[in-house]
Amino acid sequence: MNISILGGGGFLGRKIATRLAQSGTIGARPVTGLTLFDLHEPPPLDAPFPVTRLAGDIVALPETAIPPGTDIIFHLAAVVSAQAEADYDLGRRVNLRGNDAVVDACRRIVANGGRPPRVVFTSSVASFSGGQSANLADDARQLPANSYGAQKAAAELILADASRRGFMDTVSLRLPTVIVRPGRHNNAASSVFSAIIREPLLGLSTELPVPDNFAAWVCSPRTATSWLLHAGALDTSALGLSRGINPPGISVTIAQLLNGLEQVKPGAAALVRLVPDPAIAAIVGTWPSRFTPVRALALGFAPHEPVVELIRAFVEDDLAATKADRGIAI
Repeated sequence: MNISILGGGGFLGRKIATRLAQSGTIGARPVTGLTLFDLHEPPPLDAPFPVTRLAGDIVALPETAIPPGTDIIFHLAAVVSAQAEADYDLGRRVNLRGNDAVVDACRRIVANGGRPPRVVFTSSVASFSGGQSANLADDARQLPANSYGAQKAAAELILADASRRGFMDTVSLRLPTVIVRPGRHNNAASSVFSAIIREPLLGLSTELPVPDNFAAWVCSPRTATSWLLHAGALDTSALGLSRGINPPGISVTIAQLLNGLEQVKPGAAALVRLVPDPAIAAIVGTWPSRFTPVRALALGFAPHEPVVELIRAFVEDDLAATKADRGIAI
């Protein structure tokens, strides 16, 4: 299987690439080549198959990013939530025009006699609204309350139509808020949910912009990676026109996250200080706090681990690298 990861230098892109390199397979089929594409050249990867690393602009997507013979595309490249809200032109350019470039690349493959590639697209819980009281079923209407969510929902429709027309075979995963993210704070409004776990585990204080009874629909990077790989190998014959899937995350409150933090590192929660931020609260407060993901479970997407295991997964997978990145003694 020849695979391309758009956003291959990002945090989920690197995790997918690492998992592929470790197993050498996807869905029991061997990986024969991997292309990693991002705005900046992705880091080297030790793998049992050829790896190509490319830098460029997704809107002006080079043909080498999705070369002829590509079987699976992980389409992760995006401008994130708060940044897309603050810079409308940039969000629309990357999240919509970049999506168009992926469609055009797949059309070229098919026009030249190739098979329609599987496209695994990272959509988002932000493509819905409903807020703290929501518990959404699989057929809930996407009604985003921010530009990022609107761009993700629009991209889903374009990709689903491209699948209907035979240009690609799409699976759009509406990922929950992915925590705990390694590294540093980024421009995603949801990054606060990672910060209140990551920073105290680093021994650093951090601010909490929402109250401790605030609930969020979340998943771990480890589980998100497994879902994305499952989507890459999924039998899509039963999906029909409906290409969007709500994976089985977990609903947790801030208080539950901090309780899990205390179980992993007693005393760490004292480093979290409530400092209300109306701008962040206005974005994340529109996102649903719970889903009932019957379809995803029926399609074989694994249920999520308990919250304390989510935190332990960060300690096992990413804490040491995050300390090194931040210049903190291990």
